[in-house]
Amino acid sequence: MGLLAAFVGYAASATIVLAGLTAAGASSAQAATGLFFASLAMGICSIMLAWTTNAPAAVAWSTPGAALLVSAPLLPNGFAEATGAFIGCAVLLLLTGLLPMLNRAVASIPKPIANALLAGVLLKLCLAPALTLGVSPFLVLPIIAAWLMGMLWHKLAAMPFAVVSFFIVLGVYLSLGDTTASLSPRWLPDIEFITPVFSVQAFISVAIPLYLVTMAGQNIPGFAVLELNGYKANRPPLLTSTGAASLLASPFGSIPVNMSAITAAMMCGEDAGKHKEQRYWAVIVCGITYIILAFAAEPFTQLASVAPEGLIASVAGLALIPALVASLSAAFTNHNRPEAPAFTFLLTASGMTLLGVSGAFWGIAIGLLIWKVTSNRK
Repeated sequence: MGLLAAFVGYAASATIVLAGLTAAGASSAQAATGLFFASLAMGICSIMLAWTTNAPAAVAWSTPGAALLVSAPLLPNGFAEATGAFIGCAVLLLLTGLLPMLNRAVASIPKPIANALLAGVLLKLCLAPALTLGVSPFLVLPIIAAWLMGMLWHKLAAMPFAVVSFFIVLGVYLSLGDTTASLSPRWLPDIEFITPVFSVQAFISVAIPLYLVTMAGQNIPGFAVLELNGYKANRPPLLTSTGAASLLASPFGSIPVNMSAITAAMMCGEDAGKHKEQRYWAVIVCGITYIILAFAAEPFTQLASVAPEGLIASVAGLALIPALVASLSAAFTNHNRPEAPAFTFLLTASGMTLLGVSGAFWGIAIGLLIWKVTSNRK
Protein backbone atom coordinates (compact mmCIF):
# COMPACT_ATOMS: atom_id res chain seq x y z
CA MET A 1 0.00 0.00 0.00
CA GLY A 2 2.90 2.34 0.66
CA LEU A 3 4.27 1.73 -2.84
CA LEU A 4 0.82 2.23 -4.40
CA ALA A 5 0.21 5.45 -2.42
CA ALA A 6 3.58 6.88 -3.52
CA PHE A 7 2.93 6.04 -7.17
CA VAL A 8 -0.60 7.49 -7.09
CA GLY A 9 0.56 10.60 -5.21
CA TYR A 10 3.47 11.26 -7.56
CA ALA A 11 1.67 10.39 -10.79
CA ALA A 12 -1.38 12.46 -9.88
CA SER A 13 0.40 15.67 -9.03
CA ALA A 14 3.97 15.83 -10.42
CA THR A 15 2.59 17.41 -13.59
CA ILE A 16 0.74 20.01 -11.48
CA VAL A 17 3.90 20.91 -9.56
CA LEU A 18 5.91 21.17 -12.77
CA ALA A 19 3.25 23.34 -14.42
CA GLY A 20 3.19 25.63 -11.36
CA LEU A 21 6.96 26.06 -11.18
CA THR A 22 7.17 26.76 -14.91
CA ALA A 23 4.33 29.30 -14.72
CA ALA A 24 6.19 31.05 -11.88
CA GLY A 25 9.12 31.66 -14.23
CA ALA A 26 11.38 28.68 -13.47
CA SER A 27 13.80 27.53 -16.14
CA SER A 28 13.93 23.82 -16.97
CA ALA A 29 16.89 23.33 -14.59
CA GLN A 30 15.21 25.31 -11.80
CA ALA A 31 11.95 23.38 -12.22
CA ALA A 32 13.83 20.06 -12.02
CA THR A 33 15.65 21.24 -8.88
CA GLY A 34 12.38 22.37 -7.28
CA LEU A 35 10.65 19.08 -8.11
CA PHE A 36 13.65 17.13 -6.79
CA PHE A 37 13.73 18.91 -3.42
CA ALA A 38 9.93 18.85 -3.03
CA SER A 39 10.04 15.05 -3.49
CA LEU A 40 12.90 14.71 -1.02
CA ALA A 41 11.13 16.93 1.53
CA MET A 42 7.87 15.00 1.49
CA GLY A 43 9.70 11.65 1.52
CA ILE A 44 11.98 12.47 4.47
CA CYS A 45 9.17 14.22 6.37
CA SER A 46 6.81 11.25 5.85
CA ILE A 47 9.39 8.85 7.28
CA MET A 48 10.15 11.06 10.28
CA LEU A 49 6.52 11.79 11.20
CA ALA A 50 5.40 8.18 10.79
CA TRP A 51 8.35 6.94 12.89
CA THR A 52 7.88 9.48 15.71
CA THR A 53 4.05 9.34 15.91
CA ASN A 54 3.50 5.64 15.11
CA ALA A 55 0.57 6.84 12.98
CA PRO A 56 0.05 6.96 9.19
CA ALA A 57 0.80 10.70 9.11
CA ALA A 58 1.57 10.98 5.40
CA VAL A 59 3.09 14.11 3.86
CA ALA A 60 2.57 15.45 0.33
CA TRP A 61 3.50 18.56 -1.60
CA SER A 62 0.99 21.40 -1.86
CA THR A 63 -0.97 20.51 -4.99
CA PRO A 64 -3.38 23.46 -4.69
CA GLY A 65 -0.36 25.67 -4.03
CA ALA A 66 1.16 24.58 -7.34
CA ALA A 67 -2.16 25.24 -9.06
CA LEU A 68 -2.16 28.73 -7.53
CA LEU A 69 1.16 29.49 -9.25
CA VAL A 70 -0.43 28.72 -12.62
CA SER A 71 -3.22 31.24 -12.05
CA ALA A 72 -1.09 33.91 -10.31
CA PRO A 73 0.47 36.73 -12.36
CA LEU A 74 4.19 36.46 -13.10
CA LEU A 75 6.17 38.44 -10.53
CA PRO A 76 8.49 41.25 -11.76
CA ASN A 77 11.64 39.41 -10.66
CA GLY A 78 10.49 36.06 -11.94
CA PHE A 79 11.30 32.81 -10.18
CA ALA A 80 13.71 34.45 -7.71
CA GLU A 81 10.80 36.49 -6.34
CA ALA A 82 8.54 33.41 -6.38
CA THR A 83 11.20 31.59 -4.32
CA GLY A 84 11.08 34.43 -1.81
CA ALA A 85 7.31 33.88 -1.61
CA PHE A 86 7.87 30.12 -1.05
CA ILE A 87 10.14 30.96 1.87
CA GLY A 88 7.54 33.39 3.25
CA CYS A 89 4.83 30.72 3.01
CA ALA A 90 7.08 28.18 4.77
CA VAL A 91 7.69 30.64 7.61
CA LEU A 92 3.91 31.11 7.99
CA LEU A 93 3.39 27.33 8.11
CA LEU A 94 6.12 27.01 10.73
CA LEU A 95 4.63 29.84 12.81
CA THR A 96 1.19 28.20 12.62
CA GLY A 97 2.63 25.20 14.44
CA LEU A 98 4.38 27.39 17.00
CA LEU A 99 1.64 30.00 17.58
CA PRO A 100 -1.81 28.61 18.52
CA MET A 101 -3.32 32.06 17.88
CA LEU A 102 -2.38 31.91 14.17
CA ASN A 103 -3.74 28.36 13.94
CA ARG A 104 -7.07 29.51 15.38
CA ALA A 105 -7.20 32.51 13.03
CA VAL A 106 -6.87 30.28 9.95
CA ALA A 107 -9.41 27.81 11.33
CA SER A 108 -11.89 30.69 11.85
CA ILE A 109 -12.07 31.49 8.10
CA PRO A 110 -15.57 30.40 6.99
CA LYS A 111 -15.41 27.13 5.08
CA PRO A 112 -17.40 28.46 2.08
CA ILE A 113 -14.83 31.25 1.63
CA ALA A 114 -11.87 28.88 1.97
CA ASN A 115 -13.39 26.44 -0.53
CA ALA A 116 -14.27 29.23 -2.97
CA LEU A 117 -10.65 30.40 -2.83
CA LEU A 118 -9.48 26.85 -3.55
CA ALA A 119 -11.96 26.46 -6.43
CA GLY A 120 -10.84 29.75 -7.99
CA VAL A 121 -7.21 28.65 -7.79
CA LEU A 122 -7.97 25.31 -9.46
CA LEU A 123 -10.22 26.56 -12.27
CA LYS A 124 -7.52 27.74 -14.71
CA LEU A 125 -5.72 24.39 -14.73
CA CYS A 126 -9.01 22.49 -14.95
CA LEU A 127 -9.83 24.42 -18.13
CA ALA A 128 -6.55 23.33 -19.74
CA PRO A 129 -7.77 19.94 -21.07
CA ALA A 130 -10.71 21.62 -22.84
CA LEU A 131 -8.58 24.45 -24.26
CA THR A 132 -5.84 22.10 -25.49
CA LEU A 133 -8.47 19.74 -26.91
CA GLY A 134 -9.58 22.56 -29.22
CA VAL A 135 -6.01 23.05 -30.47
CA SER A 136 -4.52 19.53 -30.47
CA PRO A 137 -7.39 17.02 -30.25
CA PHE A 138 -5.37 14.00 -31.38
CA LEU A 139 -2.86 14.55 -28.56
CA VAL A 140 -5.36 15.16 -25.77
CA LEU A 141 -8.11 12.67 -26.63
CA PRO A 142 -6.02 9.54 -25.85
CA ILE A 143 -5.10 10.99 -22.44
CA ILE A 144 -8.74 11.82 -21.61
CA ALA A 145 -9.80 8.33 -22.78
CA ALA A 146 -7.16 6.69 -20.56
CA TRP A 147 -8.23 8.88 -17.63
CA LEU A 148 -11.85 7.81 -18.14
CA MET A 149 -10.90 4.11 -18.39
CA GLY A 150 -8.98 4.38 -15.14
CA MET A 151 -11.90 6.21 -13.50
CA LEU A 152 -14.32 3.45 -14.54
CA TRP A 153 -12.04 0.81 -13.02
CA HIS A 154 -11.10 2.64 -9.80
CA LYS A 155 -10.96 6.33 -8.88
CA LEU A 156 -7.32 6.10 -7.82
CA ALA A 157 -6.34 4.54 -11.16
CA ALA A 158 -7.53 7.51 -13.25
CA MET A 159 -4.38 9.63 -13.01
CA PRO A 160 -1.80 6.81 -13.29
CA PHE A 161 -3.62 5.73 -16.48
CA ALA A 162 -3.56 9.32 -17.76
CA VAL A 163 0.15 9.73 -16.99
CA VAL A 164 1.05 6.46 -18.76
CA SER A 165 -1.02 7.60 -21.75
CA PHE A 166 0.77 10.98 -21.66
CA PHE A 167 4.16 9.28 -21.97
CA ILE A 168 2.92 7.10 -24.85
CA VAL A 169 1.49 10.14 -26.68
CA LEU A 170 4.68 12.09 -26.03
CA GLY A 171 6.81 9.19 -27.28
CA VAL A 172 4.85 9.00 -30.53
CA TYR A 173 5.04 12.80 -30.93
CA LEU A 174 8.81 12.82 -30.41
CA SER A 175 9.35 9.89 -32.75
CA LEU A 176 7.70 11.85 -35.55
CA GLY A 177 10.01 14.84 -35.09
CA ASP A 178 13.67 15.57 -34.36
CA THR A 179 13.21 16.93 -30.83
CA THR A 180 14.75 13.80 -29.26
CA ALA A 181 18.16 15.14 -30.21
CA SER A 182 17.85 17.77 -27.48
CA LEU A 183 17.29 15.20 -24.70
CA SER A 184 20.20 14.11 -22.50
CA PRO A 185 18.76 11.93 -19.71
CA ARG A 186 20.38 12.35 -16.27
CA TRP A 187 19.18 11.12 -12.90
CA LEU A 188 20.38 14.08 -10.86
CA PRO A 189 19.49 17.67 -11.75
CA ASP A 190 22.04 20.46 -11.72
CA ILE A 191 21.31 21.61 -8.16
CA GLU A 192 20.58 25.33 -8.22
CA PHE A 193 20.40 27.40 -5.06
CA ILE A 194 18.21 30.33 -6.05
CA THR A 195 19.01 33.70 -4.53
CA PRO A 196 15.56 34.74 -3.32
CA VAL A 197 14.09 38.17 -3.87
CA PHE A 198 11.72 39.30 -1.12
CA SER A 199 8.99 41.85 -1.76
CA VAL A 200 5.75 42.95 -0.15
CA GLN A 201 3.96 42.33 -3.45
CA ALA A 202 5.12 38.71 -3.64
CA PHE A 203 4.28 38.11 0.03
CA ILE A 204 0.72 39.43 -0.34
CA SER A 205 0.05 38.11 -3.86
CA VAL A 206 1.66 34.67 -3.58
CA ALA A 207 2.88 33.75 -0.09
CA ILE A 208 -0.36 34.47 1.81
CA PRO A 209 -2.71 32.82 -0.76
CA LEU A 210 -0.25 29.90 -1.05
CA TYR A 211 -0.33 29.53 2.73
CA LEU A 212 -4.15 29.70 2.88
CA VAL A 213 -4.79 27.14 0.12
CA THR A 214 -2.16 24.83 1.63
CA MET A 215 -3.88 25.01 5.01
CA ALA A 216 -7.45 24.82 3.69
CA GLY A 217 -6.84 22.39 0.84
CA GLN A 218 -4.28 20.04 2.37
CA ASN A 219 -3.45 20.37 6.07
CA ILE A 220 -6.96 20.62 7.51
CA PRO A 221 -8.32 17.69 5.41
CA GLY A 222 -5.16 15.74 6.27
CA PHE A 223 -5.80 16.14 10.00
CA ALA A 224 -9.45 15.16 9.46
CA VAL A 225 -8.45 11.91 7.72
CA LEU A 226 -6.25 10.88 10.65
CA GLU A 227 -8.93 11.71 13.22
CA LEU A 228 -11.72 9.96 11.27
CA ASN A 229 -9.62 6.79 11.26
CA GLY A 230 -9.06 6.91 15.01
CA TYR A 231 -5.54 8.40 15.10
CA LYS A 232 -4.57 11.39 17.20
CA ALA A 233 -3.63 14.38 15.05
CA ASN A 234 -1.43 16.52 17.30
CA ARG A 235 -1.49 19.56 15.05
CA PRO A 236 1.27 21.84 16.41
CA PRO A 237 4.18 19.38 16.01
CA LEU A 238 2.86 18.16 12.65
CA LEU A 239 2.60 21.73 11.33
CA THR A 240 6.00 22.63 12.81
CA SER A 241 7.65 19.63 11.14
CA THR A 242 6.14 20.19 7.69
CA GLY A 243 6.80 23.94 7.98
CA ALA A 244 10.46 23.32 8.85
CA ALA A 245 10.83 20.85 5.95
CA SER A 246 9.25 23.41 3.60
CA LEU A 247 11.61 26.11 4.86
CA LEU A 248 14.69 23.95 4.27
CA ALA A 249 13.63 23.01 0.73
CA SER A 250 12.20 26.37 -0.40
CA PRO A 251 15.56 28.10 -1.23
CA PHE A 252 15.92 25.49 -3.99
CA GLY A 253 12.60 26.49 -5.58
CA SER A 254 10.49 23.85 -3.84
CA ILE A 255 6.81 24.47 -3.14
CA PRO A 256 5.64 23.75 0.45
CA VAL A 257 4.96 20.29 1.80
CA ASN A 258 2.01 19.52 4.06
CA MET A 259 -0.17 16.80 5.53
CA SER A 260 -1.70 14.53 2.91
CA ALA A 261 -5.37 13.61 2.70
CA ILE A 262 -5.75 11.23 -0.27
CA THR A 263 -2.63 9.09 0.20
CA ALA A 264 -3.12 9.20 3.98
CA ALA A 265 -6.62 7.80 3.51
CA MET A 266 -5.14 4.93 1.49
CA MET A 267 -2.70 4.09 4.28
CA CYS A 268 -5.08 4.52 7.22
CA GLY A 269 -7.41 1.68 6.23
CA GLU A 270 -7.26 -2.09 6.54
CA ASP A 271 -5.58 -2.42 3.13
CA ALA A 272 -2.44 -1.07 4.83
CA GLY A 273 -2.51 -3.85 7.45
CA LYS A 274 -4.86 -5.65 9.80
CA HIS A 275 -3.23 -4.18 12.88
CA LYS A 276 -4.02 -0.50 13.21
CA GLU A 277 -0.91 0.25 15.25
CA GLN A 278 1.37 -1.10 12.48
CA ARG A 279 -0.04 0.85 9.53
CA TYR A 280 2.53 3.61 9.89
CA TRP A 281 4.98 1.27 8.14
CA ALA A 282 3.05 1.91 4.91
CA VAL A 283 3.90 5.63 5.23
CA ILE A 284 7.57 4.82 5.85
CA VAL A 285 7.65 2.71 2.65
CA CYS A 286 5.80 5.54 0.84
CA GLY A 287 8.41 8.05 2.06
CA ILE A 288 11.31 5.87 0.89
CA THR A 289 9.62 5.56 -2.51
CA TYR A 290 9.21 9.34 -2.76
CA ILE A 291 12.96 9.73 -2.14
CA ILE A 292 13.67 7.27 -4.97
CA LEU A 293 11.15 9.03 -7.24
CA ALA A 294 12.95 12.32 -6.59
CA PHE A 295 15.63 11.12 -9.01
CA ALA A 296 13.00 11.03 -11.77
CA ALA A 297 12.69 14.84 -11.56
CA GLU A 298 15.37 15.61 -14.15
CA PRO A 299 14.27 13.16 -16.91
CA PHE A 300 10.60 14.02 -16.26
CA THR A 301 11.33 17.75 -16.59
CA GLN A 302 13.37 17.21 -19.77
CA LEU A 303 10.53 15.24 -21.36
CA ALA A 304 8.02 17.89 -20.31
CA SER A 305 10.18 20.63 -21.84
CA VAL A 306 9.79 19.11 -25.33
CA ALA A 307 6.10 18.25 -24.92
CA PRO A 308 3.60 20.12 -27.12
CA GLU A 309 2.26 23.32 -25.58
CA GLY A 310 -0.60 22.71 -23.17
CA LEU A 311 -0.13 18.94 -22.85
CA ILE A 312 1.39 19.02 -19.36
CA ALA A 313 -1.26 21.48 -18.19
CA SER A 314 -3.96 19.18 -19.60
CA VAL A 315 -2.74 16.22 -17.53
CA ALA A 316 -2.53 18.47 -14.48
CA GLY A 317 -6.06 19.75 -15.08
CA LEU A 318 -7.49 16.23 -15.25
CA ALA A 319 -5.94 15.49 -11.86
CA LEU A 320 -7.63 18.51 -10.30
CA ILE A 321 -11.19 18.00 -11.57
CA PRO A 322 -12.36 16.03 -8.47
CA ALA A 323 -10.87 18.68 -6.17
CA LEU A 324 -12.57 21.46 -8.15
CA VAL A 325 -15.96 19.74 -7.94
CA ALA A 326 -15.57 19.11 -4.20
CA SER A 327 -14.48 22.68 -3.43
CA LEU A 328 -17.29 24.25 -5.53
CA SER A 329 -19.85 22.03 -3.83
CA ALA A 330 -18.56 22.97 -0.36
CA ALA A 331 -18.36 26.68 -1.27
CA PHE A 332 -22.08 26.97 -1.99
CA THR A 333 -23.63 24.73 0.66
CA ASN A 334 -25.11 27.81 2.38
CA HIS A 335 -27.77 28.85 -0.15
CA ASN A 336 -28.71 31.94 1.88
CA ARG A 337 -25.24 33.49 1.57
CA PRO A 338 -23.87 32.74 -1.90
CA GLU A 339 -22.50 36.23 -2.63
CA ALA A 340 -19.32 36.06 -0.54
CA PRO A 341 -18.03 32.73 -1.89
CA ALA A 342 -19.10 33.79 -5.40
CA PHE A 343 -16.98 36.98 -5.21
CA THR A 344 -14.05 35.02 -3.75
CA PHE A 345 -14.27 32.43 -6.51
CA LEU A 346 -14.64 34.94 -9.37
CA LEU A 347 -11.90 37.32 -8.23
CA THR A 348 -9.47 34.45 -7.62
CA ALA A 349 -10.23 32.70 -10.91
CA SER A 350 -10.10 35.93 -12.95
CA GLY A 351 -6.34 36.34 -12.65
CA MET A 352 -6.85 40.08 -12.07
CA THR A 353 -4.40 42.31 -10.23
CA LEU A 354 -5.16 45.48 -8.30
CA LEU A 355 -2.41 47.73 -6.91
CA GLY A 356 0.07 45.04 -7.92
CA VAL A 357 -1.70 42.44 -5.73
CA SER A 358 -3.18 39.24 -7.17
CA GLY A 359 -6.85 38.34 -7.35
CA ALA A 360 -6.38 35.50 -4.84
CA PHE A 361 -5.67 37.99 -2.07
CA TRP A 362 -8.53 40.31 -3.09
CA GLY A 363 -10.82 37.32 -3.39
CA ILE A 364 -10.29 36.26 0.21
CA ALA A 365 -10.32 39.88 1.52
CA ILE A 366 -13.52 40.98 -0.26
CA GLY A 367 -15.15 37.61 0.34
CA LEU A 368 -14.59 37.92 4.09
CA LEU A 369 -15.94 41.48 4.04
CA ILE A 370 -19.14 40.44 2.22
CA TRP A 371 -19.52 37.41 4.51
CA LYS A 372 -19.37 39.71 7.53
CA VAL A 373 -21.84 42.23 6.05
CA THR A 374 -24.38 39.51 5.19
CA SER A 375 -23.98 37.62 8.50
CA ASN A 376 -27.10 39.12 10.06
CA ARG A 377 -29.36 38.77 7.05
CA LYS A 378 -32.51 36.79 7.79
